[in-house]
Amino acid sequence: MKINGIHHVSALTANAQKNVDFYRQILGLKLVKKTVNQDDPSMYHLFYGDEVASPGTELTFFEIPMLARRLDGTNAISRTGLIVTSEEALTFWEKRFEEKGVKKETASLRGGRPALKFTDSEGQQLFLTVEPSVQDGAKPPVHNEIPADFAIRGLGPVELTVAEADKTIGVLTNILGFTEKAREQSNDGEIVTIFESGQGGAGTEIHVIEKAEGPAERSGRGSVHHVAFRVADAEELEKWHDKIAKAGFTNSGVVERFYFKALYFREPNGILFEISTDGPGFTVDESMDELGDQLALPPFLEHKRAEIEQRLVPIK
Repeated sequence: MKINGIHHVSALTANAQKNVDFYRQILGLKLVKKTVNQDDPSMYHLFYGDEVASPGTELTFFEIPMLARRLDGTNAISRTGLIVTSEEALTFWEKRFEEKGVKKETASLRGGRPALKFTDSEGQQLFLTVEPSVQDGAKPPVHNEIPADFAIRGLGPVELTVAEADKTIGVLTNILGFTEKAREQSNDGEIVTIFESGQGGAGTEIHVIEKAEGPAERSGRGSVHHVAFRVADAEELEKWHDKIAKAGFTNSGVVERFYFKALYFREPNGILFEISTDGPGFTVDESMDELGDQLALPPFLEHKRAEIEQRLVPIK
């Protein structure tokens, strides 16, 4: 019974088309599932990943039109990492960002790895980090402007900024089984404590920054909604449910998401955590070649397809 790394990160956008334009066209990620928020089918839920929708590669977005902009603050998922496999790839992305007008910072080190911070057009805060090894079976997304050797290969570390770090760290280590890997000072003078899970590596890490003063983040476009952690299967997820409940955390119970099963709870600083199964995966209702082409709906929403499609603005 263990956490095997990051399963997915879900963020917020105010415009699905602009989101696709950035993450598919500029970052070169594959749109592996175009579906809806199962709790509110009036909004898109977009999943981006590698070419074969491998677990641990999905960056997802809920579309909420007219969503106000995020106001920075604490008690939030403050930055999401994405993996490339070499420093040469990082150099490629620096040049590409300059050509495409993407806001970026000077490359630096994070967790002992070269890293490049950047933001999308809605202020979503991300960074590229170098991790030479990728999981078995993963394949780089295909894009005519981005060589396979330089492609983004999946999720990297997820950064949390919290008011009381000890409380979040207690959940990560005592409940979820993360181990402390390192502690370092960022270029901004912040102390970053790095935790890893499973077999380690960038795609298993949580980076915690304590910011005791200042307001909490006001959620909006560019915010991250939650981070999900990988577990093997439904049987193990049930055990995690028992453990989370016995630890006193109010939780969702196991939720059927069709593409995976999920369990949700909030850690003491208010950040939403999810634990999710690797399977059955995104090819349960579409072939690999069809992924992301059409609006996919889980069986329990299929009878509402006409109503749902009428409310959504088509994405090109």
